[in-house]
Amino acid sequence: MYKYDQYDHQLLKERIAQYRGQTQRYLDGELSEEEFLPLRLQNGLYIQRLAPMLRVAVPYGLYSSAQMRKLAHIARHYDKGYAHVSTRQNFQFNWPRLEDVPDILQELSEVGMHAIQTSGNCIRNTTTDEYAGVAVDEIEDPRPWCELVRQWSTFHPEFALLPRKFKIAFCASDQDRAAFLFHDIGVELIHNDEGHTRFNIFVGGGLGRTPIIGQLIKPGLHWQHLITYLEAILRVYNQLGRRDNKYKARIKILVKAMKPENFAARVEQEWQHIKDNESTLTEDAVDAVKKFFIESQYQSLDDSACNRELASYRIEEKHFGAWLDKNVRPHKQAGYAIVTLALKPTGIAPGDVTDVQMDSIADLADKYSGGLLRNTHKQNIVLADVKKTDLLALWKECVALNLATPNLGYLSDTICCPGGDYCALANAKSIPIAEAIQRRFSDLDYLYDLGPIDLNISGCMNACGHHHVGHIGILGVDKKGREFYQVSLGGEMGRDASIGKILGPSFSQKEIPEIIEKLLDTYVALRHPEESFVDTYRRVGIAPFKENVYVKAG
Repeated sequence: MYKYDQYDHQLLKERIAQYRGQTQRYLDGELSEEEFLPLRLQNGLYIQRLAPMLRVAVPYGLYSSAQMRKLAHIARHYDKGYAHVSTRQNFQFNWPRLEDVPDILQELSEVGMHAIQTSGNCIRNTTTDEYAGVAVDEIEDPRPWCELVRQWSTFHPEFALLPRKFKIAFCASDQDRAAFLFHDIGVELIHNDEGHTRFNIFVGGGLGRTPIIGQLIKPGLHWQHLITYLEAILRVYNQLGRRDNKYKARIKILVKAMKPENFAARVEQEWQHIKDNESTLTEDAVDAVKKFFIESQYQSLDDSACNRELASYRIEEKHFGAWLDKNVRPHKQAGYAIVTLALKPTGIAPGDVTDVQMDSIADLADKYSGGLLRNTHKQNIVLADVKKTDLLALWKECVALNLATPNLGYLSDTICCPGGDYCALANAKSIPIAEAIQRRFSDLDYLYDLGPIDLNISGCMNACGHHHVGHIGILGVDKKGREFYQVSLGGEMGRDASIGKILGPSFSQKEIPEIIEKLLDTYVALRHPEESFVDTYRRVGIAPFKENVYVKAG
């Protein structure tokens, strides 16, 4: 992983000192709430429903065991003993005291972490595939390119006050695990016929109040021009994006209003002025970053022998076999596997992890995966380099830590925002809905029979729970001061991207588990053999689901 140099550390030191002074001036009454707002947002601090919330940056989801132990320490000493994994692969603390935040930032800096640009109208954390560098379907490791974007975008003075927040995602694999088509900029890494790196640039994707799938505006961009072309996009957005209405300020609204071809032409015009400036990438610059992402020192293992051993363990331990099938993925290196630690046990807010678990996960990373960890888009944690010979021992430790629920990709592996329990923007609670559904559908054999189903829950239209792209999406809405929930069907975040369609009138909180059961019953009755939920929905349409939920209920 990338290691901070003296310049990185100096920047953090100066920023922390600056923010410490700003915080003290605010506490002393020398800065108004309005004046302090942009200053705290630039340092990742929100004021939520009950307390401040601090969002810690985890570039492209990758971090070390030492950093995890520091996060556990912060959770224990400055918070209420836990942290939350967000859908942008960051960590969030929900209960820090405002006056303690400068000290927290100081502690983070000791392990090369910060909260810069995790909020505010700037370029946010660049994300990518949680399996980057080890996935069998990968074209090329996207993390060096993400790091180059991080270095370019951090503290960039021209993009510190954009019309609205801005998000970039990279995809470099056959399967899209980064939802790159739903970002302000989606970068698809490809190889041309000669095997050279190129990029397809998509613009104008996003969720929120106006969900839109990104549009391709620049196919086959040469790798040297990655930064300059992104800069041209940001310049056009900065010039033309709306600032009079925050609900219409995202780049997706601008691209839709201009039409993608006209927006692309304007970007091309801007790019011609800057394409060969100091931001043009060189081989030396790229190689300097790539050296931080060299392959681990893998051992030479007999993959066939490993698989035979695992097969015998399956017979002895049924639950271990289920975990292997659901939470363990193939690795590009023979004899190794990718393991996902499940943060979705029933009764725990999806994505929450305690300080004790965090310390233990750091130990697991050191023991089994080279001391490195990754956060996922779906709010879980990955150990990416586990020897197959260690899988049984790792599983036993995960069971003891309540991190081995074998539900990855199934209904109870829910994406869920903090909702009304924490967020001041939320219209309704999300966490109780997720728990009620998990308890109603706790039979794993039933979930396996249903097959993979993405269930995404958001507490408001900001869509932090990505409800628009859930196979089943749930959105909290306000009805005259009462919490209700709107259900949508047919969303998909991958390459075959689609936006869910609203089923109909909303439901009360207590009705939701029953409504989900009716939707599942409809699917089971209509599906073809081996047909997934979303494929059945696309074949039969929304009408049968709506009839079973509304007409028969009436």
